[in-house]
Amino acid sequence: MLCKVGNIEVWRILEINGPFLRPEELYPTAGPDVAEIVESHAPGSVCCHSGRLILPIQGFLLKTPTHTILVDSCVGNDKTVPGVPDWHQRSDSRFEASLSAAGVGFEDIDYVLCTHLHTDHVGWNTRLMDGRWIPTFPNARYLMPAADEQVHRLRNGDMYLESVLPVVEAGQAELVQAGHMLGDHVSLMPTPGHTPGHVSIMVKSGKHEAMITGDALHSTAQCWYPDWHFKYDADAEMAVTSRIQLLEAAAEKDCVVLGSHFSLPSIGRVKAELGAFRWHGQS
Repeated sequence: MLCKVGNIEVWRILEINGPFLRPEELYPTAGPDVAEIVESHAPGSVCCHSGRLILPIQGFLLKTPTHTILVDSCVGNDKTVPGVPDWHQRSDSRFEASLSAAGVGFEDIDYVLCTHLHTDHVGWNTRLMDGRWIPTFPNARYLMPAADEQVHRLRNGDMYLESVLPVVEAGQAELVQAGHMLGDHVSLMPTPGHTPGHVSIMVKSGKHEAMITGDALHSTAQCWYPDWHFKYDADAEMAVTSRIQLLEAAAEKDCVVLGSHFSLPSIGRVKAELGAFRWHGQS
């Protein structure tokens, strides 16, 4: 177990932890010293051999008193991702093993929350069985941002056809807006910009709170530099606004923050500092 938020258990569901792209590519407005800056704030997060940012691909499993909830489902197996060779046509058991370590099987998930509809957050939504894609979690409702689903339905690309459409056709998808509440403990916080409907996840139990960032940030260095643009943000300036609002909320609440792509262990708190923020990691 990664942590507890009141009486809610939070488990890390880790699929990949390896180099992705160079910081200079990921943060095009950050200047030529971006790799050194990232490494100074997140030691060990830049691969010393390739110079690429080491990026965990993970979801978070929430065991609330009433539901078992998976927040984001990673890359998945057999998926078509030719632009990222490490993600393309994977065949790996780590995701399922992480669920098993939490005492959970596919059939035990009540809800899958997609912070947004990108390949590395929806892959295990489905799995390939006898040549067709079926929902991985047969008893789950899948909550997806409506704005993202609309964009990708029109594009009709591999990600949508393999990881989203089969869930919709199975009648298990629920298209939601930011602010949606799931029971008494989980709500969707609007953080658009990375995608049109991107949400972060607020978890609350009594006086205890936690925030799951999704892709509002990708490195703890962005606490100090929230104005950095990110290569894959659909609307970079909107993403900056959402990032600052998220950091302000995290600092004001002094809540636990779980960074979906932060260097492991990906957990800590955000503090306000001189017009920006700083990250306090938790071991």
